Amino acid sequence: MELSEFNYDLPQELIAQVPIKNRDESRLLILDRSTQTLEDKIFRDIIDYLEPGDCLVRNNTKVIPARLYGKKDTGANVEFVLLKNIEGDVWEAMVRPGNKLHIGAKVIFGDGLLTAEILDTTEDGTRKVKFTYDGIFNEILDQIGLMPLPPYIKEKLEKKEMYQTVYAKYDGSAAAPTAGLHFTEELLQKIKDKGVEIANVTLHVGIGTFRPVKEENIEEHDMHTEHYYIKKEDAEKINNTRKNGGRIIAVGTTSCRVLESVADENGMVKEVEGDTSIFIYPGYKFKCIDSLITNFHLPQSTLLMLVSALAGKEYIMGAYNEAVKKENLTYFSARQDNKFIIMTYKDGEYYGTVSDLPKDAKHKKSLCCFCNTFRNGNEIVFATNTLKKSNGEYSSVGQYCCSDYQQCNKDIVDSDKLIEFLSYGKKYGKIK
Repeated sequence: MELSEFNYDLPQELIAQVPIKNRDESRLLILDRSTQTLEDKIFRDIIDYLEPGDCLVRNNTKVIPARLYGKKDTGANVEFVLLKNIEGDVWEAMVRPGNKLHIGAKVIFGDGLLTAEILDTTEDGTRKVKFTYDGIFNEILDQIGLMPLPPYIKEKLEKKEMYQTVYAKYDGSAAAPTAGLHFTEELLQKIKDKGVEIANVTLHVGIGTFRPVKEENIEEHDMHTEHYYIKKEDAEKINNTRKNGGRIIAVGTTSCRVLESVADENGMVKEVEGDTSIFIYPGYKFKCIDSLITNFHLPQSTLLMLVSALAGKEYIMGAYNEAVKKENLTYFSARQDNKFIIMTYKDGEYYGTVSDLPKDAKHKKSLCCFCNTFRNGNEIVFATNTLKKSNGEYSSVGQYCCSDYQQCNKDIVDSDKLIEFLSYGKKYGKIK
């Protein structure tokens, strides 16, 4: 199977750079494999797709502030990203600049709070380093370390806790199990109250999860290794759900990889600790999970290959392309009391307008300005966007557009006219 089969166009501006204020208000796309359909929802609606007797399996790893900036004894600036605790105070770390950090080199962090010595170089180019310090290592990390955000996130993280799940418990990850970031304590409680079991696994996520696949034949890709464990009580919850005919629903690809690594041919798991380098791509036969809650994934990534294995490559790639298309389009909504609202999302902001409609909103004109499609007269409305000028006077622009936003979305090819209309007066018309 070729790498190019997992490519799609992802505009950089569609990658969210800051977390949403309320975790469970992020957008949710429901994919139904049986009907091959897509539904647009809000994340908190996930409860409507869970049934009593299901088991939700989440990864309770905790991200450590693993990015450290320090100086060599020569004064040169260096960067460490801690990947894995080998034993005691010895860690595997990614270092920059690698050509300046040889065996025996020493680095000082936090004005002497933490000192590291390079012990060895691995085959992957990472370093084995030993830290010395006074006090408690994790407390020092909390004081001087930064969260190791994914390489596609360019904005500074204002609050460390926003890169943790609300159920994070065990320190060890160099990246968050991001599918779980959307759950709130309140939503999880509602899920429990509905009769859904919640089980935990622990997999410490490594930076390798962001490593691109470079081999054109994806089967030649060397998958990274990550440490995991499952407790007895959680294994029993999962197995009892399987025995009783319930569904196993993994929260994120990390939970999925643990379950598929340890499950037997009947989908049963046991209390176990170990390392996994499982690489799941189309053709893989799933043994344990029935459904998956996951984020969108980068083109040509191992994570995209995993979800393609579960739902089917053509279905997944079609859903991804449809999602990207929707992000550049408009969302119309007919409202009560003769109001009509049009909104779009651009560059991290919502733009829109609310128009007053006459009781008889029929028009003779039948060409929608946004999708450039002819409609019947009763399928067209006249929308306005009004600007209040600095001198107190008002100025308006108006456009004929479809009253059926779903059909209009399907027919829009170029959203320039829509954005021009909703951005009238540049920032005017912005909905906060």
